[in-house]
Amino acid sequence: MTRLELGIAWRYLRSRKGSRLLSLITVIAIGGVVVGVSALILVVGVMNGLQDDLKDKILVGSPDIRVLTYGDDLTIPKWRPILTRIRATDGVVAAGPFVLSQGLISSGHHYVEATQVAGIEPQAPHVAEPTSIREHAVKGMGDFRFASSDGKVRGAVVGKLLADRLNVVPGDTIRLVAPPTGMKLDAVTGSFTPRFYKFEVTGLFETGMYEYDNQYVFLPLAAAQDFAGLGDAVTGIEVRSTNRYDAKTLAKTLETSLGFPYRAVDWQEQNSSLFQALKLEKLAMSFILLLVVLVAAFNIVSTLTMVVTDKTREIGILKAMGMPAASIRRIFFTQGVVIGVVGTTAGFVIGIVMAILLDKYKLIRIDERVYYIDHMPVHTQPLDLVLTLVASLGVAALATLYPSRQAARLSPIEAIHHE
Repeated sequence: MTRLELGIAWRYLRSRKGSRLLSLITVIAIGGVVVGVSALILVVGVMNGLQDDLKDKILVGSPDIRVLTYGDDLTIPKWRPILTRIRATDGVVAAGPFVLSQGLISSGHHYVEATQVAGIEPQAPHVAEPTSIREHAVKGMGDFRFASSDGKVRGAVVGKLLADRLNVVPGDTIRLVAPPTGMKLDAVTGSFTPRFYKFEVTGLFETGMYEYDNQYVFLPLAAAQDFAGLGDAVTGIEVRSTNRYDAKTLAKTLETSLGFPYRAVDWQEQNSSLFQALKLEKLAMSFILLLVVLVAAFNIVSTLTMVVTDKTREIGILKAMGMPAASIRRIFFTQGVVIGVVGTTAGFVIGIVMAILLDKYKLIRIDERVYYIDHMPVHTQPLDLVLTLVASLGVAALATLYPSRQAARLSPIEAIHHE
């Protein structure tokens, strides 16, 4: 572009009467781009934040991979040789047995509710930690060693929200009613006799994941096996991989190595419905907000069309003086690009700043009972930012094509006589 073309484009962007400020319609067009870009960055960042936060919190108590088995009992009786083979597999950082069951819990009062009972090995220097749940014991409220006051390993670590409802603290006793597994039929009553267990609360944990904090009770592995009526069997083997995003490949390797009847389920498959819903929601929201950017593009089209109409006579004079049609196109193309660049830049900065503030100060609180988390996380990813910039600038550039072509096609004689 020549200096003359740039000067004319800048003049058309400004208000009349010699003002150096941008005209009102130009400001409105820029504002539309700002709103569209900043909204797109924020909403995509929120969807990324929800996915990332849920991944981190789900994997607090859920491992990268669970090795399970097919069959009626869905348990692994001879699990120690399997555990040895799993630990010897490349890509496995840690592995350990676990028991997962359900039961009823109370603290000795009339209030009783259902709970998830998980059994893991007591915390010790030599014990592998496939998950980070042991790191989330509430400070000053015990740990995952399950060491009860009678000198035995008969403790229970209870979720913080569940403990608050039961009104228990470390040192108190909880009562658990075991599931029907392993119960014997009473010949006299003709019904199953429930099994009751007492455990001392030796710790509390808090993960920030509502499902864990509200429902889970952790027991030492041996006590959980007895509670679930499994004998020496376990529900499965928990595995931590070198990289959680390579867990799917490692799971296939483990399945091939162990053979039937064992199966390996990675963390994405364990929570596939949740993450698929989040991906679909992110795609839908991105598409909807892209429409906002398209609306801003129509603002640019209308703005440039109004400028072409307003400057018709001037365009005719310029063409009569010898300015080629290509120069006229470049003048209006430059106006559209300036609107797009200024609006995109301002929207980009505003979106990034708002995303940082929302995430740092947790300004938007949400119901953790519904969304599993207590605030709206915002995580911006470089790829999403680049795609937003490219899409916004591309749409702004395309929006200039029609009005710039219309301006270039004006006949000098008709344009000069335009009223």
